[in-house]
Amino acid sequence: MEYVSTRGGTRAVDFEGALFSGYAPDGGLFMPQRIPSLDRDTLQRWSSLSYPELVKELCSLFIPAELVPRNTLKELINKAFSRFRHKNVVHLSQLKDGLNILELWHGVTYAFKDLSLSCTGQFLQYFLEKKKKHVNILVGTSGDTGSSAIESVRGQKNVDIFVLLPKGFCTQIQELQMTTVIEDNVHVFAAHGNSDEIDEPIKELFADVDFAGKYNLMSLNSVNWSRIMVQIAHYFYAYFQCAPSLDITPLPMVEIVVPTGGGGNITAGCIAQKMGLPIRLITVVNSNDIIHRTVQHGDFSLAKSVKATLASAMDIQEPYNVERILWLLSGSDSCLIKTLMEQFNISKRLKLPEDLHRKLSETLGSCSASDQDIVGAMRRCWEENQYLLCPHSAVAAHYHYSQPHSFLCLSFLSSMPRCCLAPASAAKFQDALLQAGLVPQIPPEITALTAMETRSTPLERGQDWAQVLRARIEAVAQQW
Repeated sequence: MEYVSTRGGTRAVDFEGALFSGYAPDGGLFMPQRIPSLDRDTLQRWSSLSYPELVKELCSLFIPAELVPRNTLKELINKAFSRFRHKNVVHLSQLKDGLNILELWHGVTYAFKDLSLSCTGQFLQYFLEKKKKHVNILVGTSGDTGSSAIESVRGQKNVDIFVLLPKGFCTQIQELQMTTVIEDNVHVFAAHGNSDEIDEPIKELFADVDFAGKYNLMSLNSVNWSRIMVQIAHYFYAYFQCAPSLDITPLPMVEIVVPTGGGGNITAGCIAQKMGLPIRLITVVNSNDIIHRTVQHGDFSLAKSVKATLASAMDIQEPYNVERILWLLSGSDSCLIKTLMEQFNISKRLKLPEDLHRKLSETLGSCSASDQDIVGAMRRCWEENQYLLCPHSAVAAHYHYSQPHSFLCLSFLSSMPRCCLAPASAAKFQDALLQAGLVPQIPPEITALTAMETRSTPLERGQDWAQVLRARIEAVAQQW
């Protein structure tokens, strides 16, 4: 299994090469050269597996045994999930009105990114120890990625991690989960800018090939293929939990609703679909609706500004993983993707070719939700189930609640269950709960954060953020 850039200007790399890369040197993103296809017998065999077992099966398709022996791979994944609070790692809550919520947030930071990053952290350690190598991880976060990435590598001697968070755009809890980690290898920067703005200095450093090579820079954003790979398991697990039976022909469909920010999770869903999983995908966004406009109208263009919403981790204007989805749907046409993305990078506006837009709209449905919609879904779910949704999960629930009952009762859809992915615990979003008139339920681990020491470096507007990062990385490297 080799990995190629979506823009075709870089030689193919193995899994280790993709793992230790951010963007490909040509500006593209790494994808498997070939997507494995699964037959009905394999799906039936997998249908009884636990979530960790599914992750092992899927990773074994994308990581050759000569690179990571199978027993070692299983040990790494077992270790990755050892800190999760739920015995099943993830959990399906079946609520009233056909609302199925797949809770992906039972990890250390109460967010779904713990699932992929805990595994990615283990893969990193395996190769770093084997090669006696040190890396510098550079991460921009809109809320949850930073803390999950920190937890995956905190205290490790052969890794330093540099995290940029958008000051004022994360919740207090999200910020504290990063700034209270006082470890020598953790460096947190609080930038006075939004999620898209903090991506710019990171892209600049990765684009400086000499600097990136000298200091072994890598990314743990969903730019990193390893995260996408692990997330494919969400879809198989959701399908097997919700499908009524695998003994009928054709296999039943399940609709999976995916709250979407940078687009990594929905990319994993598209890959699962390509592998032969019979799912219908719905990408749901907040008022920052570029993906919704792209699916509906082929309009991949920036709005005038990022809107601050209750679903803050999805306040993103440039969902970079759309490039992976377009590459997948174009039949791996890297020349086309290079042309389209270069056009977008120059003008920040792109009208998809008609054929590519048609394929996208056949692959994905979409929906956007306002803050009012989010609050309404949170309230309704509580009133009907005494179940608290985070605002991101509420975007998915809003889609579910917005489907007319007559639509749900049509005979050809009555056999299509729906599963909403829940990316974070409501406990992380107290302000949103209060705006919905609900009472937060705060675990003691989160309450304790407010009394802990914090440490971060401010990045002010007007500063050269890329230069500040360079200087810190160089200073840390001198200690080695």
